[in-house]
Amino acid sequence: MSDSILSQDEIDNLLNGGPGGEEKNSAETALSSAEDNIKPYDPNTQRRVIRERLYSLEIINERFARQFRIGLFNILRRSPDVTAGNIKIQPYHEFARNLPVMTSLNLINMHPLRGTALFVFSPNLVFTAVDNLFGGDGRFPTKADGREFTPTEQRIIQRMLAMAREAYDYAWTSIYKIKTEFVRSELQVKFTNITSSPNDIVVTTPFQVDIGSHSGELQICIPFSIIEPVRELLTNPPLENSQHENNQWRSALASQMRDTEMELVVKFAEISTRLSRIMSLKPDDIIPLEKPEEIGGYVNDVPVMSGKYGCANNQYAIQVENLMNSTLLALKKE
Repeated sequence: MSDSILSQDEIDNLLNGGPGGEEKNSAETALSSAEDNIKPYDPNTQRRVIRERLYSLEIINERFARQFRIGLFNILRRSPDVTAGNIKIQPYHEFARNLPVMTSLNLINMHPLRGTALFVFSPNLVFTAVDNLFGGDGRFPTKADGREFTPTEQRIIQRMLAMAREAYDYAWTSIYKIKTEFVRSELQVKFTNITSSPNDIVVTTPFQVDIGSHSGELQICIPFSIIEPVRELLTNPPLENSQHENNQWRSALASQMRDTEMELVVKFAEISTRLSRIMSLKPDDIIPLEKPEEIGGYVNDVPVMSGKYGCANNQYAIQVENLMNSTLLALKKE
């Protein structure tokens, strides 16, 4: 009878499904949790990874911020503060999802690059600019209640857009010359169609504009397909342009140095004597000199040439045979 009684270990094994039940259950639990963490892959929504940092585009944005601030000052007659934000590389649908309601979307072509970019003015920036332009001080802020922009507001937008385009063209000058062209304006992002797919990658830069106690935002959105032909220029610092400027500076300096007047001294002869002998000299005394076979020319005691002694047109002269400076020799060849 005692042989038919099961031990506690045998009862636990039976409850857990036999020997190794605990290990089996833990393995099944780990497998199910791993399957929960697996995300389905959709080729239509894959994101393109861009690892390079766009150094030159950061320089362009800083230059644009300075020029845009000057342009706003000329329009509003108030000193604004324009700050360039960090460059974001993201799918277009993420950029469009974060846009506020009633936003001024302006489509811009960037010749000779192919494609259409967006200059986006936030409603706060438009209302603040209109209020300051007509003498307001921001005490009565305008709310964006979903209405369309009035003709007056649209005219102010066009003035700011023309000034922003001019500033953006200037900012690109040292990197790659472009010419922006206005296409049309929209209020709803679904009518922009600057990319062939919502998942296409765009490069966006926000610019924070502070006017007094109020602020707004200008965003520039460029599809990556537009700037891809000049990708190398944007990822590398503009060293070639600085080198070109250095070459121009050197050429201008060299041409001006050629017109500089300097005193050339030629030592025809040289003797060693004492001061007492010089003091004993009298008129009509003769100092014997030996005619050297080769004489040198000096500028500020620096030897620059050598040659032979002679005369030309009843004047003492030197026939130049050698230049002792490699730079002067290069100039002679030119």
